[in-house]
Amino acid sequence: MSALRKLLVYTGAVTALITGYVFWRSLEPGEQRNREILKNLPESNPARMEESRRRNVQIMELLKEAAETNDNIARTFGSQK
Repeated sequence: MSALRKLLVYTGAVTALITGYVFWRSLEPGEQRNREILKNLPESNPARMEESRRRNVQIMELLKEAAETNDNIARTFGSQK
């Protein structure tokens, strides 16, 4: 009886996983829709991409500066009320 119960539980679990995978694959957008989404991303615009690069460079410089200092920046901002 225990072996039959295990078999039913494992079969149910595998069935649930397969059903979930099938639903997931069926809801995925098609290849044409994926190309359309990628075409409309902000990074596809060269001006926006350059702006993002400049912003990332500024953030990295700020993080580097913060790492080199011994001041606790979080404490300074919290005490200004």
